Amino acid sequence: MERTIIHCDMNGFFASVELLERPDLKNVPMAVSGNPESRHGIILAKNELAKNFGVITAETIWSARKKCPDLQLVRPHHDKYKKYSQLINAIYYRFTDMVEPFSIDESWLDVTGSLKLFGSGVQIADQIRETVKKELGLTLSAGVSYNKIFAKMGSEYKKPDATTIISRENFKKILWPLDISEMFFVGSATAEKLKRAAIFTIGDLASSEKAVLQGLLGKQGSMLYDYANGLDESPVARSYEKQKIKSVGNGITFRRNLTTADDIQTALKALSDTVSSRLRTYQLKSFGVKIDIKDPYFKTISRQKQLESATNITDEIYNAAFSLLQSSWTIGKPIRLITVTGINLVDENESEQLSLFTEDQDLREKNTNLDKAMDAIRNKFGGQAITFGGILKNDLGIDLLDENEERED
Repeated sequence: MERTIIHCDMNGFFASVELLERPDLKNVPMAVSGNPESRHGIILAKNELAKNFGVITAETIWSARKKCPDLQLVRPHHDKYKKYSQLINAIYYRFTDMVEPFSIDESWLDVTGSLKLFGSGVQIADQIRETVKKELGLTLSAGVSYNKIFAKMGSEYKKPDATTIISRENFKKILWPLDISEMFFVGSATAEKLKRAAIFTIGDLASSEKAVLQGLLGKQGSMLYDYANGLDESPVARSYEKQKIKSVGNGITFRRNLTTADDIQTALKALSDTVSSRLRTYQLKSFGVKIDIKDPYFKTISRQKQLESATNITDEIYNAAFSLLQSSWTIGKPIRLITVTGINLVDENESEQLSLFTEDQDLREKNTNLDKAMDAIRNKFGGQAITFGGILKNDLGIDLLDENEERED
């Protein structure tokens, strides 16, 4: 039996939640933002009226007010957003127990087993939209398809407050004419690479040679080819089902060889940032760090070390990785590839008990809060929204988590 997958994406979630208690702002352009007194504060979310003025998420308040001088700004209240996210997902569970949250305002639902109870996928999506609107006063857009990727792209296709079905029969007509930047998991840097290779639309991607895409983008190229052709069989993972993960790592073959300490530090900071972010996503911490180093002649070494306390803090993983490299590699000797991996993983709640009495708790808490703040911005605005200064404008071939870039439209 073919699966029926729904992807639900709340419309202007932060702004919509704020408007529930600020009806006076309902008919004026408004946005949720950082500190309005700061020239460099950014827009976190906006309503449709602000969007009509060209206000976009992640732009500075200063820039947004140039477009819309009467823009009304509201400070964010993340506790409210978390509360409403839980209420929304509780509604989803009325229709299926197969619910996979993707971010605070997005979830996938596998409703294959619910069709006899509630009707077709489109009917279920419409019931969910009406229920959320009636009970919570919020709207969402839903995509219905036979796989997760097309369901996600369906929820993006028409906004606000709409249901779009993308089927085996219509996906070429609906999706293939779209610009390549509209493809899920294609961020701005990847889109530019594809366009330089004369791949301008999703249809161009789907009709490309898979081997060519692999040569251009590595494993991601093969994945994108499958996704563009509707070849996604990934399951909707129940939120309470945690797969046993043995390690979490990330490696990069660099555009040029690393030869200086600055090169190495930039690379390790980017890799450690990705690994720690993935650990936090999986709600895990690592009691060890491993690095793999490959030179231009393909000679590879692996080194690892145990940590005093389990961690998913970027700075701690970076320090361990850099310490390993310093003790096992001569700075100046060229490096072609580095992989950083978190090993000996434990549940982050369990690790809190194990590391309760570690030193420098204040510093760890500060770094944890910094990492979580960066996670929140990236979850909402994409991997390029924020990063460490040393990683910007590098010539090493490091894309800033671009493949996972997400935006609120």
